[in-house]
This record gives sequence, C-alpha cells and structure tokens, in this order.
Amino acid sequence: MIQADRDSTIVLLLVEDDPGDVTMTREALGEAKVLHDLHVVDNGEAAVAFLRQEAPYADAPRPDLIFLDLNLPRMDGREVLAIVKSDESLRRIPLVVLTTSDSQDDIARSYDLHANAYVTKPVGLDSFLTAVQQIDHFFLAVASLPER
Repeated sequence: MIQADRDSTIVLLLVEDDPGDVTMTREALGEAKVLHDLHVVDNGEAAVAFLRQEAPYADAPRPDLIFLDLNLPRMDGREVLAIVKSDESLRRIPLVVLTTSDSQDDIARSYDLHANAYVTKPVGLDSFLTAVQQIDHFFLAVASLPER
C-alpha cells in the first residue's frame, strides 16, 4: 500500500448509522492505495464527542477526513456539520456529506454550512464502492490537507 505524504496513517471518521453502508465503505477503503485508520460512530452526538475528544472518546485521534450522513439518530447530520464548521478547532477538517438525499434543499444547505463536498450515495454496490474510492482518492491523493 502507498501511504499519503504524512507521518502516519490517514485517519477517517465515518458518521453512519446504516451497518450495510458502513460495511460497503470499509470494503471500498480496503481496496484503496492509502493506509487508513477508519473510525465509525453511528449518531450525531457521538460524532461531536469524538471530534471534541469527550468521553468516551477522550483518546480519539483527530480525523484527516470526515464522511457524514445527514439522516442520523440523536443529532441530525446537518447539526453536526454546523457544529464542525463553526468550531475553530475543527472547521479545517474536510467534510464530505455522503447521504441518500438528493434534495436540492439538503445540497444547498450543506454547502451553506461549508461542507467540502456533497455526494448522493449510489444505489448499487459497485457504484457505491466507486464513489467512496473516488472521494478517498481526491481528498487523500490529489488534494492537499491541512496538518492535524
């Protein structure tokens, strides 16, 4: 595997409550050429706690990239996005909305809240795998990321 130009493995945070989508994302990332350390939380409150290193995530690493679903339990993904992008210590972390919604309102609101990208989850397995791999490739092999 090729490792990105960093001192360590790329840290990804996946905020997703659908176990099937978590499995497909793991599979897609497993085929990537960059070493990943994937962390998964299944609700918005846990995502914020992870990012702020609050209990039970006091030792959580700072992610290099966040994949965020919009339709989450306990705290909506839109709320998580607003918190991340308004927090001076978190706002530079690239955040990709990865969701089933293709609503123009959701797309516009996500960009208004400063999402770095909005991707509607493809329905088929192969299309989903390809989409995640393309996002991963762009942000971790093409784009320059800020230091942790």
